[in-house]
Amino acid sequence: MNPLVFYKCLADDTRLKSVLLIHWEGELCVCELTEALEVSQPKVSRHLAQLRECGLLKDRREGQWIYYQVSPSLPAWAQTVIGTTAEENQDFINPHYQRLCNMGDRPERKEQCC
Repeated sequence: MNPLVFYKCLADDTRLKSVLLIHWEGELCVCELTEALEVSQPKVSRHLAQLRECGLLKDRREGQWIYYQVSPSLPAWAQTVIGTTAEENQDFINPHYQRLCNMGDRPERKEQCC
């Protein structure tokens, strides 16, 4: 991954917070990010599409839901940057994480077979 592309992808507040929340939770769907970030569904979807195009996220479909996770094919340095940013800046993401934790009616994930 080109570092310039990586950092440009994370240069937006919504995209950075989305990646950090997804990192913490393992995977999230659009409705969960909409609630956590208090932004509209089209805005979240647009940013997730950009993150997927950059190669930072991958998605999977389960019934009506599409779940996003940090791409396991990211190079180690990129995974480290995301992990370190999440660990060292908890106060930056914590209000959004708390909204996510307080969200009612979150989609239930089936156990993955892989």
